[in-house]
Amino acid sequence: MDTAFETDPMLRIAEALERISPPPGSVPNFDAADAFVWQTAPDRLAPVERVNRVDLDLLVGIGRSRDTLLANTMQFARGFPANNALLWGARGMGKSSLVKAVHGAILAAGHAVKLVEIQREDLPSIGRLLHILRETDTRVVLFCDDLSFSHDDQHYKSLKAVLDGGIEGRPDNVILYATSNRRHLMPRDMIENERGSAINPAEAVEEKVSLSDRFGLWLGFHACSQDEYLAMIEGYCAAHGLTVAPEDLRAEAIEWQATRGSRSGRVAWQFFTDLAGRHGVRL
Repeated sequence: MDTAFETDPMLRIAEALERISPPPGSVPNFDAADAFVWQTAPDRLAPVERVNRVDLDLLVGIGRSRDTLLANTMQFARGFPANNALLWGARGMGKSSLVKAVHGAILAAGHAVKLVEIQREDLPSIGRLLHILRETDTRVVLFCDDLSFSHDDQHYKSLKAVLDGGIEGRPDNVILYATSNRRHLMPRDMIENERGSAINPAEAVEEKVSLSDRFGLWLGFHACSQDEYLAMIEGYCAAHGLTVAPEDLRAEAIEWQATRGSRSGRVAWQFFTDLAGRHGVRL
């Protein structure tokens, strides 16, 4: 039997994959979009035509975190030193929305900074991504949303490549912003369990907990008050030209948050989405 004939289909498949895959380490076309998503198999930066974000002015109740992150990002955009940032705290309080809104504000100010999102499960490939970004002069905010680690999770070791940079150092044109519901990126009960069962309790969790210490900025997000919740909704109404009697708006908004059993920026937006739909307003 002809061996060459048997292997020929495999050769054709390999050649086809080479044609559709970008060359390893090739510099992406950053003119294609303002934001990208890192994808693997094959490695590529997929452009995002329209980023899902809100205006910076609509993020109510997080003024200090907003101003701090905006100033840090502006320093970076202008070519000056800036810190990696960890945005941690209550769910639905605008951590990821703030990162995207700040990026939008930086673009509006005339700075060509790109936003590149990497999924937590793709962290092992972050070294390859950094190698690609190192080959360009484009300034990049690397964004990892909802970052956390479980007991046997080893992905945190890959993250050190962008926080510490290893022997090469972190590329000067790259900065990392991550969001998490956990201050130390791992559950509190896991920290206590490892401290209680280890021979050396201090060393048992030091490696994982110290990962969060490598972020120069810690920005905490806490549950909002009712006044802040209502102010968010009023801001959305004003921005989209939706007029509702103040007493009706307040009553409906409070009833909505009571049925949800929580109060946050996300709940405020969900209420406004329902309100806009009922009043025939397009978002």
